[in-house]
Amino acid sequence: MAIDLEEQDQLDQLKAFWTRYGNLITWTLIAVLGAFAAWNGWNYWQRDQAVKAGSMFDELDAAAQAGDADRAGRVFADMKSRYPRTAFTEQGGLLAAKVQSEKGQTAAAQASLAWVGENATEDEYRTVARLRLAGLLLDEKKYDEALKQLDGAGAKEFAPLVDDRRGDILLAQGKKDEAKAAFLKAWASMDPKVDYRRLIEAKLNVLGVDPTVGAAQAGAGNAPK
Repeated sequence: MAIDLEEQDQLDQLKAFWTRYGNLITWTLIAVLGAFAAWNGWNYWQRDQAVKAGSMFDELDAAAQAGDADRAGRVFADMKSRYPRTAFTEQGGLLAAKVQSEKGQTAAAQASLAWVGENATEDEYRTVARLRLAGLLLDEKKYDEALKQLDGAGAKEFAPLVDDRRGDILLAQGKKDEAKAAFLKAWASMDPKVDYRRLIEAKLNVLGVDPTVGAAQAGAGNAPK
């Protein structure tokens, strides 16, 4: 009989607990399961978007290889409309801009790059787009607009190229001292193994600056005595 009473007491405690917390537990479980289902659904949706965007990128790539800027632009416009948050669309914008620029469609190329520079989810894509757009604006002597694009180019691994492009723009504006500073910063921060560093050095040489001398002097100054 004692066992029955103990079981009854446990049952009563369980009922009391469920009466007090049952709804909370139920809703918590619903929320957790709902979140899990939503997460799975989101992952499936992302994979589906990526597959479809990848197929369209292949079409854009074919147009680019054929030199068909109009078709490349149309495909990219479709990708922006349907799959704006995929890496394929961001890559597509860069590729479309390349063929558009090569075919003399400068305004279209600028628009493609501007979209990537504003909407890409990855900082690297945004920076590459802004670098290229700054170059096109430099060609048109729109210096202030070009510098503004560089101000938003924040991917650290591209910092030397951003400084180099800034130097190009400042030099075109006749601001030689500021251009030297930008080129020196680019040269100093770029990996010595990268061939492009020699081009930056050549720009500095033309401006009467030998960065290797400054670097050697700095090294001598830091040497232990």
